[in-house]
Amino acid sequence: MSGEFNLIDKYFAARQPNRSDVQIALGDDCALLTVPQGYQLAVSTDTVVLGTHFLHDADPSDVAYKALMSNISDLAAMGATPAWLSMAISMPELDEAWLESFCDSMFALADAHHLQLIGGDTTKGPLTITFTIQGFVPYGQALTRSGAKVGDWIYVSGTLGDSHAGLDAILDEHNLIKPFAQTLINRHFRAESRVDFAQSLLGVASSCIDISDGLISDIKHILKASCVNAKVHLDKLPISSELIAFYDGIETRAHHVALCSGEEYELCFTVPQKNKAIFEALQTRSNTQAHCIGQIIARDEANESSTHLIKFLRNDAIISNEEEASIQQGFDHFN
Repeated sequence: MSGEFNLIDKYFAARQPNRSDVQIALGDDCALLTVPQGYQLAVSTDTVVLGTHFLHDADPSDVAYKALMSNISDLAAMGATPAWLSMAISMPELDEAWLESFCDSMFALADAHHLQLIGGDTTKGPLTITFTIQGFVPYGQALTRSGAKVGDWIYVSGTLGDSHAGLDAILDEHNLIKPFAQTLINRHFRAESRVDFAQSLLGVASSCIDISDGLISDIKHILKASCVNAKVHLDKLPISSELIAFYDGIETRAHHVALCSGEEYELCFTVPQKNKAIFEALQTRSNTQAHCIGQIIARDEANESSTHLIKFLRNDAIISNEEEASIQQGFDHFN
């Protein structure tokens, strides 16, 4: 991109003060950083692409927020504290108004999480943004996908399905007249941060994952990594009144959307029975509410098919085979 260094100086440099653990940031071949003693470094990378994750007329401030929050959510899922950020951006041509709005939103969200931009790259090409985010977690205490045990309780934070409904409104203009369409669009682009909430789970939860590909797909990652199965109660899924209204008041439809909706950036985690009272006490002091939706059960060694890792119930009764078949598919970036 012509004038790359002027672009960096104008939009990215000198926007933030140096953190004490940053010795060199923008302006050299590499950043130089110090990891605090007693902590491990957590690193995540996510890419958003025009036409796949957002449309050409999307507000650049929303694009920036969504792109960065997807990375922040990965750190939250492991109980990590955000610290450093790198970004690579390609643009077909320089659009200063678009870039200014994007940067203002990006830096506002970064500053809210004490994240410092320490490097990256700019180039000419299809509009694509890649963030690499790094954070700290106390040594040996990170939340992972592999710690769930039989008897653990399964929780999800917030409500589920709103992001999918917002996307339905974005992709089909006929849905814009439905109740709460704009509210749900806003929730699609502006997920709430769960960083503080996740850190309260350290030493309490046994496993955790963020919901980026849909609850069904993501909970299966926990089940496979932990070599267990699960039972999930559909009637206990947390869904918003706005979601139900958007889908014509049909709660079963809202529940199905809640199961498969991608890009929610809520947390799905498990809590051992011995820690359940501790967790519920934490809930009384938290701004983030979580809901118990099921329990970890033993792996059925006779049937290890990934489509049978989860037993779905409604009102304590197993759902029909037909309904189960209709809700087994989660979000897939390549479909």
